[in-house]
Amino acid sequence: MSVSRRSFLTGLAACPLCASIARAESAHPHWTYEGHGGPKEWGELAKEFQVCALGTQQSPINLEAAIPAAQTALTLSWTAQPFKVVNNGHTIQADALSAANTADLSGKVYELKQFHFHAPSEHALGGERTAMEAHFVHARPEGGLAVVGVFMKAGKANDAFAAVMAAAPKSEGAAAAQPVIDIARLLPERRSLYRYEGSLTTPPCAEVVDWNVFAAPIEVGQADIDAFRAIFPMNARPLQAVNRRFLLQLN
Repeated sequence: MSVSRRSFLTGLAACPLCASIARAESAHPHWTYEGHGGPKEWGELAKEFQVCALGTQQSPINLEAAIPAAQTALTLSWTAQPFKVVNNGHTIQADALSAANTADLSGKVYELKQFHFHAPSEHALGGERTAMEAHFVHARPEGGLAVVGVFMKAGKANDAFAAVMAAAPKSEGAAAAQPVIDIARLLPERRSLYRYEGSLTTPPCAEVVDWNVFAAPIEVGQADIDAFRAIFPMNARPLQAVNRRFLLQLN
């Protein structure tokens, strides 16, 4: 999961935890997904990144051997709204311009701050990764993040993803347009999901995330996948050890 840099700080004014994470990312050494500065070196690039190497609840993980659970399901209250589409140097991200969209997780309400994409998918399902994965980042003012993950595979074109990619800058910076996007179109029809406690999947790898990853993928157009990968050929962190965490499956 990526959190934007300077362009996202204003939108995080109501979320001190998220703002501190964004400031850390903007102030510290450049990191990458491959070669020098890649995932194996993240923990060495800055003191604030050490948890990338030393943490025990890191993300992403392989989703398998989950425990069936009857916990309160995730409730998403999403409506179409304008988004600021940004190339932040690590992904294409859409920043929310209002507090209209929320997620209710076990009675706690989180506000959608942004969503972004990874290719290939960061999480794996039974050891298999899909073409891409979307991450919807929700935050509470008092701290803590709830991130919704959606697997993406090639198939029928998806209007919402196509709208993002139509506005996506090919180089770092913000798009001139602020398209209205119905993000509910980026959710699968079947809502079985995996839940676990984890981290950001980019530096500083803070272990502050309640992950909710839908088991069923959505279909998006191959042309839009190709457009994303022309900008970011690979921006997925390697799988991390589950360690002693509980992985739950909710139907």
